[in-house]
Amino acid sequence: MHVSEHIIVLLCNSYPMKKLFLILFTIHHSLFTIAQDANTLINKVKAKLDKVNDYTATGVLKTDIVFIKAPVSNVKVYYKKPDHFRLVKNGGVSVLPKGGISVNMNNVISTNNFTALDAGEAVVNNIKTKVVRLLPNDDTSNIVLSTLYIDEADLLIRKATTTTRENGTYELMMTYGKYADYGLPDKVQFSFNAKDYKLPKGVTLDFDETTKPSETNQLKNKKGKVEITYSSYAINKGVDDAVFK
Repeated sequence: MHVSEHIIVLLCNSYPMKKLFLILFTIHHSLFTIAQDANTLINKVKAKLDKVNDYTATGVLKTDIVFIKAPVSNVKVYYKKPDHFRLVKNGGVSVLPKGGISVNMNNVISTNNFTALDAGEAVVNNIKTKVVRLLPNDDTSNIVLSTLYIDEADLLIRKATTTTRENGTYELMMTYGKYADYGLPDKVQFSFNAKDYKLPKGVTLDFDETTKPSETNQLKNKKGKVEITYSSYAINKGVDDAVFK
């Protein structure tokens, strides 16, 4: 007999049928209300992000990956609905790990093909947030689980943690300013496990000269971090599809 069946038997032995029905109905209603609240919040955030059909952004990228020498560089970021996203630095080279990783929240909740679950509350950078977990309904999705920390007052995602099949788990921290009305951050900090880092096509490792070959595997077990500070966005001005090819 399953645990759930044991519970039902115990309830049946302890309460009259009418009272038992009321208890079960209350439990079901509470769970439904929690799920409904999580979906309502996600839909409000999505509605805010949906105001952005496309954008081209300029910014500065700092990379902190122990086994790669990467100077601070100027970057351009392109986005177009529903889920086209590209970040390139000087020379037109993509710099983010491949395999579905994005530093763009529009991509994370671009569809409704997930189940949203209320996971309580948490404080992020002194801001109270609602924690919502997103479970993809598609078993073949590269994303296994996303946890969003949402500022309910401003409908902004302050933090997101995503577990993928190909690139392990990565975390995004967002800071907002003059583009907050569109849900677009002024700064994004992207952290990941260096050992799971899959380089995009055309990017080669440039190891630090002080790093011994024997130390490389140990270094890869450390965290990597990419920080993008945006200076400007051109929102809903149109972006050519050729940019993403």
